[in-house]
Parts: sequence; structure tokens; C-alpha cells
Amino acid sequence: MGGLRCVDGSFLTVTPVACTDSVGAPYEITLELRRDGTPYGTVGERCGWVLARVARGVDEARQGRGEARRWSDPDDRFPDEAPDSELFSFRYRTRSGTVGGGELRCQLRTIPMWVPGRERPGRWRLTRRAFVEAWGAGGVGMRAVLTSAELASFVRGLVDEAEGCLGGRNLARNPVEDLGRNPIEGAGRG
Repeated sequence: MGGLRCVDGSFLTVTPVACTDSVGAPYEITLELRRDGTPYGTVGERCGWVLARVARGVDEARQGRGEARRWSDPDDRFPDEAPDSELFSFRYRTRSGTVGGGELRCQLRTIPMWVPGRERPGRWRLTRRAFVEAWGAGGVGMRAVLTSAELASFVRGLVDEAEGCLGGRNLARNPVEDLGRNPIEGAGRG
């Protein structure tokens, strides 16, 4: 169960819950949201693969891979280099495709901060932060502002918990790889 302290002092809890098929086998996850322990919404049906991709991207960006290396502070490094971009957005959807009942999203923002100088002129310093925002079914919003290290820890925790509730299945594996493969085929080969 991942959690974030929000800027208004409230606490957002995000818990992966297994989606099961017609015979009860878990195959993906949905996220259950709680605000200060009270049910807040359910979002992101079948979002595990996206979370695993985001976790991997944030880890790689923090290591300075790709365009992220131009940011000297690892806490400013995120996978998407557009000034204000979205890393993920999960909504509640009914079977008919209607959207409503909650949302969880993460947007990146570049924030200029003025650093006054003592013996030399002041300067602008750019920082990047992840704004994780959630809305419940009633439309009330919550926001947490995270460094890339905090986002990496939050998302990695969700992925680890999701893989646990799926019986150890690796969410980073592309779910289409085994599409149409007969599970009995190849059994017993070594």
C-alpha cells in the first residue's frame, strides 16, 4: 500500500487490487484510493503495465540516461523532458466506457526559483517536480509534490505490491508476448 502526504495535510493511500478473470485468476490490477482512511475512488483498471513502465523510466532518468542527464540534481530528473508533461493518468471507467468516480494522475512541472546572490548577482534555478493529483467521486482534489526520488519510491512500491497480489507475475513483461500461446504446449521440455 503506497501513500503520499498531500499539501493540504491529508494522506492519500493507493492500494493495488487484483483484477480477476472469469475463473478467478488474477491477471492485472486496479488502484483503490483512500483519503485519510476513507474510501475515495477506484481508478486505473489494468494499469499495472503502465506503472511498471513509469517506475523503470524514473529509475533510468535518475541514473542520468537520455535527456535527463542535463539536469545536474537527480531529484530533478524525470523520464519525459517536455516542460509540463503527464507521466500517467488513471480514471474510473464503467463497462459502458463512461468516465467518472475518481482519477489519479502525475504531471511534471518545471518550477523557476530565484536564488539571491551575496557577492554576485542572483540567478534563476530551475527545478522539476512531479505533481501527483487525485480526485474522488465527489470531485474533491488532493495534491502531493514529489522529487524524482520520492516518485520512484512511491511507484516502485506500488509495482512491488501489485506483483505480489498477482502471485509474483512480472508487470514489466509485455502482456501481448504470450497472446494466443497454448499453455500446455512445451510443457515438460527442459
